[in-house]
Amino acid sequence: MSVALSAEPGFTLKGRRPDGGTPRLNRWGFRNETDKLTDVLLGPADNLFHRATSSLSRKYLRDAPCDLKVARAQHDELIAAYQHFGVDVHMLKGSSELTMQVYARDSSVMTPYGPFITALAQWWRRGENYAAIELYQRLGIPIYDMVTAGTFEGGDFVIIDDRTVLIGCGGARTQEEGAFQVASWFNAEGWETRVAFIDEYYVHIDLMICPIAEGLTAACRTCTDPDIIAWLEGKGHEIIDVPFQDTMDLGCNVMSLGGDRVIAPKSSTALIEQLKARGFEVAEVDMSEISKTGGGIHCMAQALRRVPT
Repeated sequence: MSVALSAEPGFTLKGRRPDGGTPRLNRWGFRNETDKLTDVLLGPADNLFHRATSSLSRKYLRDAPCDLKVARAQHDELIAAYQHFGVDVHMLKGSSELTMQVYARDSSVMTPYGPFITALAQWWRRGENYAAIELYQRLGIPIYDMVTAGTFEGGDFVIIDDRTVLIGCGGARTQEEGAFQVASWFNAEGWETRVAFIDEYYVHIDLMICPIAEGLTAACRTCTDPDIIAWLEGKGHEIIDVPFQDTMDLGCNVMSLGGDRVIAPKSSTALIEQLKARGFEVAEVDMSEISKTGGGIHCMAQALRRVPT
């Protein structure tokens, strides 16, 4: 675990300027989700419990419940993959009451201006926000703001490129009120924001759309609104199409490390083949058990710092 090496403005619970013009952080944050990852936030799997959090987790709970011992071992392999690539891993402080903390993407969202604290929809996850605040205080990272209008979860915030963000809204996990509150913050900063309404079956937008490299995005054309695909292509993004069944098995939910390196679930063979054909180095991690609890590799990680390569 590492600590901040350069001074920031100082920890605060709200650094956002209401009219925009919030300064970017010096040490933390990033301009996009595909530059070189240097620091990542993960959550502990020690207290993981298989709940019916979504259609996917409910199906597995009914048909083939998660082997929690194997799931924790798989999470250890995921941590090892980040460490192998020289990424500093920061861990949320665990609590026996917080059984879904492994999905560190959702309780906060890092931006160039600092992280914002979300508003989780399910009652058993709401305490995760406090662990996120504690982490940012410990690292001395000033918080940008906190969601107060409806619910909002981090898997519904995807930075497409510098000053462009895609926000998912399925209604069940991220509500319209929360989505438009967050969009208003970034509109004030001069960003282009787009709110994508998705069926709640898909849980979060990062199930179906995930940045890979500059101008390259993995997406499931079958379940993604064609207007969103056209919007991405209009911005010069090449789309790697991930098959629908792979997407439902969280095969599009990958983590870009920058420098043509990606961590992906071992089962996502179609995407992995296409990435390797393009010269990417892919760390294939078995997520077969842990993902039964409702999330994938991208869901389990919150980038804290990226640097241009």
